[in-house]
This record gives sequence, C-alpha cells and structure tokens, in this order.
Amino acid sequence: MSLQRPRVAVIGAGNMGGAMVGRLFDLSWPVVACDLDPVRERQALQAGAKVVDSPCEAAAWLDDGGVLIVCVVDGLQANAVLFGPNGAVSAMRLGHTVLMCPTLAPEDVEAMAIQLEAKGIACIDAPMSGGPARARDGSMSLMVAGRDVVLRQHQSLFDALSSRVFRISERVGDAARTKLVNNLLAGINLVGAAEALAMAEHMGLDASLTLDVIEQSSGQSWIGSDRMRRAIAGDLAPRAHVTLLEKDTRLAVQAAHHAGFDGPLGQMAAGVFAQVRAAGLGDLDDAALLQWLRQSAKDSPEP
Repeated sequence: MSLQRPRVAVIGAGNMGGAMVGRLFDLSWPVVACDLDPVRERQALQAGAKVVDSPCEAAAWLDDGGVLIVCVVDGLQANAVLFGPNGAVSAMRLGHTVLMCPTLAPEDVEAMAIQLEAKGIACIDAPMSGGPARARDGSMSLMVAGRDVVLRQHQSLFDALSSRVFRISERVGDAARTKLVNNLLAGINLVGAAEALAMAEHMGLDASLTLDVIEQSSGQSWIGSDRMRRAIAGDLAPRAHVTLLEKDTRLAVQAAHHAGFDGPLGQMAAGVFAQVRAAGLGDLDDAALLQWLRQSAKDSPEP
C-alpha cells in the first residue's frame, strides 16, 4: 500500500492547496496539511486531513517515497517553507520528493532544485492551472518537468490530482516556463475581455447580453467568460487575487526578456495588473479588472 499511496504533505492549504488536500483525502491518500492561516487549517481538518504546525513537522511525517507538495504564492515563500527556520528540508530524507506547484520564475525553481538534489531530495517542477473547483475534482491541468524516473515514480499521484497531466521535459524549470506562457496569455485575454465589456457598457450595451454573444463568437476565451460573469454579477470574492496575475504576468515578461523575446502585448497586460493592484484592488478577485476599467472610463476626460 505504501508504494501506491505514499504519504503526502501539502504546505499551503489555500484555494488550490486546500482543494488538493480534499481531493487526496477523498481518494484515500494519507495527507497532512500545514498553513500559517488558522482558517485554512480548519478547512483542511474539515476536508479530512491531519494538520501540523510547521513544514518541518509535515516533512517528518512523510514515509519512504513520500511527497511534499509546495503550494504557496511565490519564490520567497517557497524558499522559506523549504530552507527557512522550521523548513521542510531539515526533516526530509533521501528518497523524498518535492512537488513545486506555485507559478515561479524558472531560475527560482532551478535554484531550489539544485539545493534539494544536493541533499538527495528529488524536485518536480509542477505548476498547475484551472482554479480551485477543478483542483478539487481532479480536472485541473498539471505541467510537470523533471527526471523521467522520478516522474514515473509519482504517476499515480499525478493521476489523482489531475486528469490533464502534461509532461514537458526532463529539465526542471521548463514547466515553470510553460506556465508563464499560459498565464501571460490568460492575463492578456482577461485584460482584453474586461476592456471589451467596459467599452460595451460605455456604448450603452447590456454587458451580460454582449458576453452571451462573445461566448458564441470569435472573441470567446475561458478566462474572459469565467471572470466577466462574476464581474457582471458584482461577485469579487477572491478565487484568484489580482496580485497573482500581477505577479505572473510580471514574471512572464521577465522570462521573455531573459530569453531575448519582446512581444507587443505582454508588457501592456502586466502594466494593467500593476495599476489595478496600485489602485487598492489587489486582494479582490481578478474579475475586478472590469470594475477598475469602469472607474477609469468615468475618470477619463470627455474628448
């Protein structure tokens, strides 16, 4: 049983991490969770997981072949939960694996993988996409990069977490690059959808009906439909904070520059998210772009 169901520790039980905790518990995986937020810890308990106080304690709970899933926000947090005081690495052993799920700069993933592998701990670059509902039901996308032998070892865990697993390459960092490409396009599409609906309203059109047309026409995008339906309803409770796409589009543009590529739209989309965050909307759902554009239209001088 332990070969098929190694223990899994999830560090970061927020929207995505908490959804994975619930998914794994439902499928009878032994799972423990750790989060700084007591609310998130209570939610993990309600989902059936054991809860511990620190990444170190979570790592100590792992058995042979166990997996530590890092599901925090950014590179600083990932470094802290792995290598900081009470970090997980201090209790991890040869044969353990870290599944790195945040959207991070490729060079950050590569640097952490080097540190882990120096201690005999495998690292799988494994960013995810699809949102909490799809993480909960196992239909999210999971991009994985790492040594083939390690990926094969954990195929059953990938299958439990995702019905859409993409093996990118053996080079850690390539999954992070793929995720940034995806998220840059998501950001561009979301800015475009919010601008189009703000424009429609400014022209006296009904936003909901306009979105009905878009969804059956060439302007349709998944993120545009998902976010703009919520925005039209005034539902800005955060599923994905503005700060996340602000970070991701910024990292994507940086990665593009590092590769010697400079496209026409990425920097513009990243700039919009930076402005929305600066306007004090960073903790709202990223559907708040429509609210921000509505206000920007009102504040613009008449021609």
